[in-house]
Amino acid sequence: MSEITVALLRGINVGGRSSLPMGELRTMLGRLGAGPVATYIQSGNVAFRGAIPADAISDAIEAEKGFRPHVLCLSLDDYEAILAANPYRDAAAADGKAVHVVFLDGPPQALSEEVLALATPSEAVAVADRAAYLLAPEGIGRSKLAARLERALGVPATARNWTSARKIADMARGLR
Repeated sequence: MSEITVALLRGINVGGRSSLPMGELRTMLGRLGAGPVATYIQSGNVAFRGAIPADAISDAIEAEKGFRPHVLCLSLDDYEAILAANPYRDAAAADGKAVHVVFLDGPPQALSEEVLALATPSEAVAVADRAAYLLAPEGIGRSKLAARLERALGVPATARNWTSARKIADMARGLR
């Protein structure tokens, strides 16, 4: 049985630009050798059987759609390990939209005191090797910490709220 991969695409189907219907993405991945392929909502959450490099997915999208999204690929085991390491699981269980997993495409830089000082009293952030975990009970739209987090970490990243992150894991497990 081949490996199950979770691919997280950044910045597609946002604000009417970088449009990529999930049916087209599933077809592209099939042509690259993935199968079966499942997607969750329209924001670039994909799981498939096989191991296709992130650059190959970006290349295919660029060739067919004319834009190149950042793609982060993780084995299902690695994805689940990142979720299991969430230090804010209790808060996530109470409100799955209050906790965000920021998946990192490389080792992060340590957060400066200046960036940490942006957190409101109810916010918190924890950084690990492959992810950062952001507790933002008032939402990330108004969070100064969330707005600066990726740049401060110094590596490409893409975030999913806890509810979505768990549903992606469930979807990927369904391919076993």
